[in-house]
Amino acid sequence: MNNDVFEGSGDDPQARLLGSPAFRRRYGLRYAYVAGAMYRGIASAELVIRMGRAGMIGYLGTGGLPIAAVEEAIRTIQASLSPDEPYGLNLLADYDVPDSERAMLELYLKYGVRCIEAAAFMRMTPALVRFRVSGLYRDVQGEIRCAHRVLAKVSRVEVAEAFMSPAPPAIVDALLREGAITAEQARMASYVPMSHDICVEADSGGHTDGGIPTVLLPAMQQLRQTIVKRYDYREPICMGLAGGIGTPASAGAAFAMGADFVLTGSINQCTVESGAADAVKTMLQQAGIHDMAYAPAGDMFELGARVQVLKKGVLFPMRANKLHALYTHYESLEDLPAAVRSQLEQTYFKRSLDSIWDEAVRYLEAGGRTKAIASARASPKLRMARVFRWYFAYSSRLALSGSTQDQANFQVHTGPALGAFNQWVKGTPLEDWRQRHVDTIALALMNATARYLRAGYERLFGESTEGGPAFEQAMPVEWMTDRIERRVG
Repeated sequence: MNNDVFEGSGDDPQARLLGSPAFRRRYGLRYAYVAGAMYRGIASAELVIRMGRAGMIGYLGTGGLPIAAVEEAIRTIQASLSPDEPYGLNLLADYDVPDSERAMLELYLKYGVRCIEAAAFMRMTPALVRFRVSGLYRDVQGEIRCAHRVLAKVSRVEVAEAFMSPAPPAIVDALLREGAITAEQARMASYVPMSHDICVEADSGGHTDGGIPTVLLPAMQQLRQTIVKRYDYREPICMGLAGGIGTPASAGAAFAMGADFVLTGSINQCTVESGAADAVKTMLQQAGIHDMAYAPAGDMFELGARVQVLKKGVLFPMRANKLHALYTHYESLEDLPAAVRSQLEQTYFKRSLDSIWDEAVRYLEAGGRTKAIASARASPKLRMARVFRWYFAYSSRLALSGSTQDQANFQVHTGPALGAFNQWVKGTPLEDWRQRHVDTIALALMNATARYLRAGYERLFGESTEGGPAFEQAMPVEWMTDRIERRVG
């Protein structure tokens, strides 16, 4: 048995000191640990509730869910948590149908949701700006306060800069004219960033730019220094790390690099509270660090964006990449060789391409997207993309249903952090996903990370950290510098 998983598993006091105290105070947390959103309710209401009760925050995965399902989940979460127990919801950028983003935002404001995780944003949108700015107010001392918190997941420097900057004045002015914000809120907007909490997302499960954490995080931290100096913010900007967090060593490396918090994703997908199907959880439990692959992202198929998915036991990654290669090589469905078309209809889609196009038209009509239909009819290449996109929606639905009749086509987003976690807990009760509760694995990981860092500092400096300074920001720079000078002096 791997005793490191459960050694001193009660509550390591130093585990509570990892990361930024400002981040913990801001959200009312006992630990600087976040369970990130996973689409279509895989990060479920049950997951969010369990995290909140344990003194950590989880974000409901609202992407792809009907708004009625999101409303029901909000009611469940709010009825289950006390006012001082933290929770949040995901807000996914939707550039195809911006009205859906606005409708989700309206729902959040209706129910008084105060914390959101903003994902897939490439620029600031009116809905996002409205949420942020409509929560600004002044306290009795006249200081600007932010009632609405935005945790921004970013993988590109230019996007991080947009979130760490004040809201775009043109959007603020438009919201003021609409009456969505007050004149005082419009004035205050120039003194606060769009987000005080930035999560740097390195290579991860699902949509990914394949970023390297040791490159991304320091670059973003340097940018933060520049922006804070430029705008002279009163409240600190906290910066955490996501992507690859699944073991004490990876979490410890994040804190040692100065991360204010860590955010996990893939490891939470394989828990009791996850909304993933049981069949998928069993597949994920058996995955190793090399059992993942990259495939095109269905929602950004034409752009060549990628997702990281499970490859063990499925054919989805290979087939998805084949579809993108065909899209790149041919100009229309009619150009496809007869043998290729037959293969797609019989093994990939299990339906005729014409019937899939008809279904795509009905889907767009139901959403009132007549312009998208006209564009696809006018462009054979775009029509082919619409048909190929169907496969990605189909493969996602299959995995969510858990039906094993067509398991080869399962699309399961996950990253190698899960494989590392599986290896770490092998031989312990947490080896079985039925024993993995999202808060249990979070506490085990944070406690083991504190032990890992203590052991590392003892090896590095040849002395115990017991009774020494707290692990604020992993270890104070002045304390570390003094020890290094003594070692090399």
